[in-house]
Amino acid sequence: MKQLSRPARRAHLVIHVAVSVGWLGLTLGLLTLSLTGYVSGSPDTTVAAYRAMKIFSDWLLVPVALLTLVSGLILSLGTHWGLARHRWVVVKFWLTLATVLMTAFSLRPGIDRLAADAVAGTPDTGLSMVAAPSVATVTYFFVTAISVLKPWGRTKRGGRLRAAQSAEVRERARKHPSTSVS
Repeated sequence: MKQLSRPARRAHLVIHVAVSVGWLGLTLGLLTLSLTGYVSGSPDTTVAAYRAMKIFSDWLLVPVALLTLVSGLILSLGTHWGLARHRWVVVKFWLTLATVLMTAFSLRPGIDRLAADAVAGTPDTGLSMVAAPSVATVTYFFVTAISVLKPWGRTKRGGRLRAAQSAEVRERARKHPSTSVS
């Protein structure tokens, strides 16, 4: 993919950070609501918490997750970071892909079931819906940390690409030495 221009890269970076932080905040909200439903002694509060989770799940969860994945892909493919040049990018991509899939095919249906049971008068008071947002929140904090810290260095592919680029630059410099004025 062609490198993004500076304004396009910056715009995509802002979008990616905003939706990623939104996904983290949404997950923290779901965790708060699920904990409220779990610890509440009031059936009305439990039902309200689970129904609120369903509203967030129906309208925001999957679109925000997908926007995070797509904006991250655009940034990785359109910048010098690449998708497979640095280990932190590879880890971040696979964790994001896994959490998007888990969000769409496990968390969202689980929230739908939880809300339906609560409305039917049999709210789940177990830890089943506390676990998923807890794991997701920890995962998003981890992904955020590696985005900031950029640990682990280059992949083998990234090392080969960098060596090839360095060799190309050296070859160009050898063929066309710059003239200096004394």
